[in-house]
Amino acid sequence: MRRLDSGAVHKTLRAVYAAFAMLAATAALPSLACAETLRVGKAGREAFSFVPVDVGVQAGIFKKHGLDIEISNFGGEARLQQGMAADSVDIALSSGPGLAFIVKGSPIKGIAAMAGPPLLFALMVRADDTVKTADDLKGRKVGVSTVGSVTSWIVSEVSRQKGWGIDGIAQVPIGDDASRIAALRTRALDAAIVNLAVALNFVQRGEGRVLLRFNDLLKDFHVHVIFATDKAIAARPESLRAFLKGWFETIAFMRANKAETVRIAKVVMGTDEPTTAAIYDELMPMFSDTGQFEPKAMAVLSRSFVEMKTLPSEPDMSKLYTETFLPKL
Repeated sequence: MRRLDSGAVHKTLRAVYAAFAMLAATAALPSLACAETLRVGKAGREAFSFVPVDVGVQAGIFKKHGLDIEISNFGGEARLQQGMAADSVDIALSSGPGLAFIVKGSPIKGIAAMAGPPLLFALMVRADDTVKTADDLKGRKVGVSTVGSVTSWIVSEVSRQKGWGIDGIAQVPIGDDASRIAALRTRALDAAIVNLAVALNFVQRGEGRVLLRFNDLLKDFHVHVIFATDKAIAARPESLRAFLKGWFETIAFMRANKAETVRIAKVVMGTDEPTTAAIYDELMPMFSDTGQFEPKAMAVLSRSFVEMKTLPSEPDMSKLYTETFLPKL
């Protein structure tokens, strides 16, 4: 029998290893090809409401469902709506009142009810007692994100419930939370409605205090909704289903893993660990586990569109959303 020298043996082994490496790389190609990129826009970077998409990405949950998620942050509802109209995002994490934009021609549709009552927000004033109580807000300038946003809606609702009409409080659209706090600090505003993380930071610095929370203002409400563009709905239905599976799996993960959620959220929101943990406790209850649109909440939104003069008449709400892509119960 012919004996191979050591050089030939090593050469043969290298060829075998190279063949196995090529096979392994080839086998991996289908899974890489199956991963689809979805562009997800958030109406605000710091809001805990939108942190689930970051948690889902970092925990590998969306990847498990064959998705690569590209996250973009927008300074308010109106800018995010513009992003969807310009086809720069496929999915938007936004507000329930944003459903009115569809009636005005925005090429989108709600695909899941993300959260219920507006636990996320706080109405802030300076610590100088310029505004002492909610009754002092009449005629005052209050900062909101954009016209037609959930922050604008809530301020109008406070005014209406106080008996001042929807215009009893002067709203100033001023962009993101940081801009609102800056304007409040420089006295360009008398008050500002911001997300809870920003509010608690403002209080901790000794610069302001929380004048109002909205836990009891609206019990039947969808403060946040997940939207998809008409283009994504028509061309990528399975990707939308995969996203919603990943989203609700992420919500379940967050409920079961507070420490890991806080670790991710504090970086996204720019808050310390104790503050983030407190926000987690306050806000996790608002998230929907199913994404179903509640009839009472939709009725409140429909009525509010007319009361706030967003729309001339109540729309057919069934045309503004679909539950087609929700995971089966």
